[in-house]
Amino acid sequence: MKKLFVAVLALVLVTSMSACTKVKEKITLKVWAPQEEQVLLASMVEAFKKANTGSEYTIELGVVSEADAKTKYLEDPEAAADVFMFANDQIKDLVKSGSLYEITKNKAAIIAANVPGSVEAATVGGKLYGYPMTADNGYFMYYDSSVFTATDVKSMEAMLTKAAAANKKIFMDVSNGWYIASFFLGAGNTIKIGTDGKQVVDFNNAKGLAVGEYIKSFTANPAFLTGDDNILKGGIGTTIAAGVSGTWNAADIQSKLGANYAAAKLPTIKLGGVDTQMGSFGGFKLIGVNSLTKAPLAAMALAEFLTNEANQLKRFTTRSLGPSNIKASADPAVKANIALAALAAQSPFAVSQNDVLGTYWAPAEAFGLAMETKDYTKTVQQLLDALVAQVNS
Repeated sequence: MKKLFVAVLALVLVTSMSACTKVKEKITLKVWAPQEEQVLLASMVEAFKKANTGSEYTIELGVVSEADAKTKYLEDPEAAADVFMFANDQIKDLVKSGSLYEITKNKAAIIAANVPGSVEAATVGGKLYGYPMTADNGYFMYYDSSVFTATDVKSMEAMLTKAAAANKKIFMDVSNGWYIASFFLGAGNTIKIGTDGKQVVDFNNAKGLAVGEYIKSFTANPAFLTGDDNILKGGIGTTIAAGVSGTWNAADIQSKLGANYAAAKLPTIKLGGVDTQMGSFGGFKLIGVNSLTKAPLAAMALAEFLTNEANQLKRFTTRSLGPSNIKASADPAVKANIALAALAAQSPFAVSQNDVLGTYWAPAEAFGLAMETKDYTKTVQQLLDALVAQVNS
């Protein structure tokens, strides 16, 4: 009887010890993010581990920019990150290639937490394929308030007149398809995906022709200046009095302009005697989950954590990135940000990049380049006909 009691006691002790030393599930994940996100990302990952002690996480960080995510992923999907950041104009190609895991965990809460435009950008065919992370990938007008007033910057014609009188320039990269679209979109021209899955634009119709002629006169104006971001950042506050760009240049431009630092939505342009508000592309940065991940629930949990309200505010504080999270975007510090306020003012006139395919960019840039270099060997109508034929082919 004594031996039986000892045996039972030993079994109870072993069972008890086993319960106390239960082995945690080991989960390994890889995350891709741009170089400028790495330090912040590392701290967020550590916070995620502390908040999820039920599993033992090994999380590897890799450097891949949002712009390169699709290309890098498709090089070797099985070796790609479980969780990665990407620009929303890549989402349709990523979904078409079966690269993204459909977001099912806490889907309703994610949709409710973010601005509608960002949710739309993360959705394809009614299914959510990305976690909204920022709502700041668009453009607006920076300006020197010692040259222009807030009223001046409402009209491109007023800006050109005043810039010329002050021997200053207005900067815009017209030979960039992203920026030149602002003229056409504002006039009501469209960029769509047809039923056959190909890109369709209507830039050569009557409205488009009016826009094309305006671009021709704009780029021929002595106050116009083109170039890349370095031209804008180098000349703002001296030779350049205003320039179209985005939030990524805010810190540099603010440092150059100082007390004269200002920004606003894009101005109106006069088409057929009517003041027409310039449009724009509205872009969003998203986080996606690899469809081949071996730990989809954990990957979704991490992606949701990296894009929650607190972490979007951290990105704003450390990197000046505009939040897509509704509560974060209402934070007083965010609302007081001059660049983000200008972007918000432009957002009602912005069009999502989700329907922009690869065939659009080169023809649009070719038209812009012809205008910038004043290559008038063909009429504007002929140039637009060629643009449309190439894009829609």
